[in-house]
Amino acid sequence: MQLSPLVFDRFVAPARLRPQLWRLVLGVVVLLAVYFGWMALIGLAFWAIVDDTAADRALGSVGLGSTPVALVALLFTFIGMALGAFAAARWVHLRPVATLFGPRAFVIRDFATGLVIFAILGLPGLLWSFSMLDITPGIPVTIWLAFLPLAVIGLVIQTGAEELVFRGYLQQQLAARFASRWAWMVLPSVLFGMVHYAPDQLGASLWPILFVTGFFGLIMADLTARSGSIGMAWGLHFANNFFAIMIFTTGEALDGLALFRLPFSASDTDLILPYLGLDMLGLILVWLICRWKLRGR
Repeated sequence: MQLSPLVFDRFVAPARLRPQLWRLVLGVVVLLAVYFGWMALIGLAFWAIVDDTAADRALGSVGLGSTPVALVALLFTFIGMALGAFAAARWVHLRPVATLFGPRAFVIRDFATGLVIFAILGLPGLLWSFSMLDITPGIPVTIWLAFLPLAVIGLVIQTGAEELVFRGYLQQQLAARFASRWAWMVLPSVLFGMVHYAPDQLGASLWPILFVTGFFGLIMADLTARSGSIGMAWGLHFANNFFAIMIFTTGEALDGLALFRLPFSASDTDLILPYLGLDMLGLILVWLICRWKLRGR
């Protein structure tokens, strides 16, 4: 199925009004300034409420998402990333922030479609994990349910913010300036992989995991171009992170609300490589089904 020029052109059209590279560079600077400014405000709020030692300890816990409260707080910090994307679009490129999403009807429908497709295809993997792996319990179900509404909202914010930046702002502005897919599809996906750089947590598995993460970004970029909105990528991203954060974790980080723990860590390279390969095969299947669902658009 060929990429529809009409759908993609409509998605990129608002960015073509002011596609200058200097605006893109300035936009990235503004985006980062707003995001880090937001994080600084959160840090100042902690230090204003409690003493320095307690603030440092609390911020460290938030950074790892190691408790339910810390994980929810971490997810909500991504409000700053979304605000940064909004600021770059509005202040630097002088275009409405809604243009980062694509048509509203597409966003809502495609979000739901992507979420359902990922959930259905992910269910066999869940069942296989329970039957074949020595899964240990994580957080009690009662606490999980109590935090679930806030966690869902937080995941919507976190995944939406990343989609706004990588598949919204960067993909649109690069496509407005360059025709090559290396520029508007591959480059943001590489950057998406690199922002997950965490050598202390991932150890020798760092580069294989970053490769799979970048591959995930590449699929999201393609589906965004084919659908004409960030909706499908957002739905898939949300479902993926819900599985990875709320259901199973390996325990290094972002495990504050996980129902179960896997019997290995992300740094156990020999054990995790086969699962990364299965993840990639699963992502390819999800991608093909989503492309089939988008046929005729």
